Amino acid sequence: MIQRIQTLWLLLTAACAFISLKLPFYTGNVMENQSSVFKSLTASSSLLINIITVIIGVFAIVFIFLFKNRKRQLWLTFLLFVLTILQIVLLYFQTSSFVQGTWAISILIYIAMPILLILAMRGIYKDEQLVKSVDRLR
Repeated sequence: MIQRIQTLWLLLTAACAFISLKLPFYTGNVMENQSSVFKSLTASSSLLINIITVIIGVFAIVFIFLFKNRKRQLWLTFLLFVLTILQIVLLYFQTSSFVQGTWAISILIYIAMPILLILAMRGIYKDEQLVKSVDRLR
């Protein structure tokens, strides 16, 4: 389990998810009561995005332990990938409430999560192919 590279990718995905709860996605000014207020948009800014982010972090750790059933692990990791894309899209749509602002450098963490999940899926797929090739030899 620990010697498989996809374990590292899934752990890094979980770490990125939990770190993204605190680091901003977008910073800028929002109009509140006829005045401009400086705010940061994080994953914990919205309840829905907060729940999605926690699910991504927890499930990335749980999926490490599904190594006995690689097909299920691959399928569930793909669903987690879709969830990370949904998270990024929802965060992007929330930036429309800002009057002006800039993307935070920590946006790289949000972009890294789907990339790490793709690498994990690639590792899981390679493991599955290796097991199939060994089964053919028997």
